[in-house]
Amino acid sequence: CRGAKDEGFKTLVVVEKGRDQTYVNYFKSARPSTSSGPSGCVDEVVYVDKFKDILLPKIQKILKNKNCIFIPHRSFEVYVSDYDAIEDKFDVPIFGNRYLLRFEERNEKPNQYDLLEKAEIRYPKIFKDPKDINTIVIVKVNEKERRFERAFFLATSHARYKYESERLIKGGVITKIDLNAAIIEEFILGVQVNFNFFYSPINRRLELVGTDTRRQTDLEGILRLPINQQEELFELKRIYPQYEEAGHIAVTTLESMLEPAFEIGEKFVKATKEMKPPGVIGPFGLQSVITPGPPKKEIVVFDVSPRMPGSPGISSTPYSGYLYGKNISMGRRVAMEIKKAVAIKRLSKIVT
Repeated sequence: CRGAKDEGFKTLVVVEKGRDQTYVNYFKSARPSTSSGPSGCVDEVVYVDKFKDILLPKIQKILKNKNCIFIPHRSFEVYVSDYDAIEDKFDVPIFGNRYLLRFEERNEKPNQYDLLEKAEIRYPKIFKDPKDINTIVIVKVNEKERRFERAFFLATSHARYKYESERLIKGGVITKIDLNAAIIEEFILGVQVNFNFFYSPINRRLELVGTDTRRQTDLEGILRLPINQQEELFELKRIYPQYEEAGHIAVTTLESMLEPAFEIGEKFVKATKEMKPPGVIGPFGLQSVITPGPPKKEIVVFDVSPRMPGSPGISSTPYSGYLYGKNISMGRRVAMEIKKAVAIKRLSKIVT
C-alpha cells in the first residue's frame, strides 16, 4: 500500500473480521487521498467474514465499482484454496498472470518443477520413492490441522524417513495420506537467497528489485544453541526443527553472482511465456541456494513464487537503487508499472 500511495493511487485492503486493527488503526491513512501523505497508507478496508468470501459476488461488485486492480499474494491463494475459482470466477482485474499462480503448487500438473525443467534451471533432485533415498533430503508434507502449512523433516536413508514420518504421524502433525503425497527433495547445502525479480511487459525488461532470506522458527532458535545442547534436546526427543516461516531479512549477494541470477531470471521469463502465455507479469521470486565450487558457485532454485513475494524488506538491498536512483519496494514497483500502463493506455498488457 505504501508504494501505491507514493505513486498517487488510493488503496483498499480486504480484511477478515477480527484481524483488522493493523489496517484500520495502525496503518490507516489520515484521510483518503491520492497524494502521499505523512501518515498511513491504507485508505479503505472491505470486511469479509472469511478471506474466501472475497469470491462472493457482492464483494467483487464492491471492488469493481471502486475500479480496483487486485494484487495477488500467497495468502490470497492459500485462503481461497481454489485455483479454478481464481481463474474463472474472480471477476476483478488481477495484476499479473493469474493462470501462473497454480504452478506454485507441487501437486498440480504442470507445476513449478516443470517450469524449471523447461527453463533449464537447476533444482533439487526429486525422489519419487523413499526407498531410493541415498543422500540427505528434506520431506515436505501438508500438516494435518493447518492445511496451509507444511511440516518438514530431514532424512538420510529410508530407515530414517520411516522413523521421522512415523513420529510425526503418531504426534498428530501429519497423516499417512498426506505423507504419501509428500515431496522428497534433495537437501541442497549452501547459502539461501531469494531473488525477487520484476518483469515489465511495458519496458520488456527484467529487473532485480531485491534479495532476502527466510527466518524460520524454531530452526533459528535451535541454531543459536551450542551443539551439545542441540544433541541433548534431540536425544531426549524434546524438540525437532519445524522450519516454519516467521519473516524475512534482507541480504546481499556477491556481485559475481548477479549475472548468473539474471541468467536464470531471463530463462524463467522465457519458459513462462512458452508454457502459459503471456508469461510472467510483474513480480516473481526464485528461492535459491548458492552452492560452493569447485569449479564455481552455482545457483540452485528450490522454490518458485510466481506472484508478489512476501518480502517487504528487500528495499533495504541496493539493486533497485542501481536502476532508479532510490531504493523501492516491490509494491512501489508494481504501482509504477500500473501508472505507466494507464498513462500510455496499455493496461491490458499487465492485468488478466
